[in-house]
Amino acid sequence: MTRTWTRHWTPLAIIYLSLAVAGLIGTWWFNALAITQMNNFIGDLVSSGPAVSSITVDLLVVAIAGCVFIIVEARRLRMRFGWLYVAASGLTAFAFTFPLFLAMRERRLTLLARAVE
Repeated sequence: MTRTWTRHWTPLAIIYLSLAVAGLIGTWWFNALAITQMNNFIGDLVSSGPAVSSITVDLLVVAIAGCVFIIVEARRLRMRFGWLYVAASGLTAFAFTFPLFLAMRERRLTLLARAVE
């Protein structure tokens, strides 16, 4: 007997979920490294030279645009708790929550497409 939740995991959703796991592990590894070395995390982001500051601004703008997309798309698709992905990005990392949202969005789109059939 096939469980109903397994039918909605498309290859694209699995790719997004894999990226979410990689984002979580990668960012938390370096965060833990910064904490154990007692680095000034925020200070390093903005004062380690123009290249690091450029990347920081670049990723910050992308993260803000992604947060707007998450809220708008979650509402459009009637996904519950869309705001939770944005809030969780502050506790984990946007590199985790954004691909996770994309995986759940893909599952939702698959569910909606199959409901029409």
